[in-house]
Amino acid sequence: MLGEFEYLLITAAARLGEDAYGAARRDEIEATTGRRCSIGALYKTVDRLQEKGFLKTWMGDSTPQRGGRAKRMIRVTPKGVQAAKDFYDSVTRVSRGVSWAVNRTGSFS
Repeated sequence: MLGEFEYLLITAAARLGEDAYGAARRDEIEATTGRRCSIGALYKTVDRLQEKGFLKTWMGDSTPQRGGRAKRMIRVTPKGVQAAKDFYDSVTRVSRGVSWAVNRTGSFS
């Protein structure tokens, strides 16, 4: 099963499609979660997901905006799609019937 950050990374990559490179993935995760995402944690997780067969990576073209450096692009594999779906389905199932609303006494309803 995927961890939360792995799921976020796969989902961001799927949403970004052809624009799924490091900075864009980090921006997407930060904008969605409201939490900081280090580029080191992002690439470590990309490596781990690639080893599991959930992502495929390749080097894109170099760009003048990046000082001639190439972008490391990623694509979610069918195995990664299934892992993300399984994670989402598990979270949805375990969350059924749970209310996270806090009543006036401070306890959960």
